[in-house]
Amino acid sequence: MAKSAYHHGDLANALVAGALTLIEQGGAEAVSLRDLAQSLGVSRAAPYRHFEDRDALLAAVAARGFDDLNAEYEAALATPGDGRAKLRAAGKAFFGFATRRPGLYRLMFQSDLLNRNPPPAVLIPPADRSYHLLWRAIEVAFPEADKKEVKVRAVLMFSTSHGFLALDQAGRFKPFMYEPMTHAEMVEAVMGSALGPATT
Repeated sequence: MAKSAYHHGDLANALVAGALTLIEQGGAEAVSLRDLAQSLGVSRAAPYRHFEDRDALLAAVAARGFDDLNAEYEAALATPGDGRAKLRAAGKAFFGFATRRPGLYRLMFQSDLLNRNPPPAVLIPPADRSYHLLWRAIEVAFPEADKKEVKVRAVLMFSTSHGFLALDQAGRFKPFMYEPMTHAEMVEAVMGSALGPATT
């Protein structure tokens, strides 16, 4: 039972896992500490021993998401091939993550959590590492690039990828807009553009 898990100190992880499921089913607005406590068989007060409020739980969920994405970036950087191949693997990892876990992706990148002053402390290290891993992938792919070019490329990749995903997940790309390409081919084309050459 979940109640015994709580007594073993696992309630925090159970709450994060439960919130992750709810976010993928109905977005961050579907998360309720009261409902999670009920579903886990603990008192309504129990979650507050681990998370100050709902936002604190959402920040922990977003941090878990960045940890998962960072693991995928690290695996991409460890793949065989040259630097361009590694960057492409990182790009595919990002698009794959956003496609498989759209609710979590939106919480990580489209919520206001990282815009707060200050942002939730739990979120800063993994989010910061995510961006630094992107820089690393670009440096490996373009070893001749100076610091300015690396950051220009990162901003262009970030903007192109997130802009496309926001529109795509909102259903704004209708078949007539990309046929005779398939949807997968459209994603490949956008990813290629995001990873392509840039000028400073």
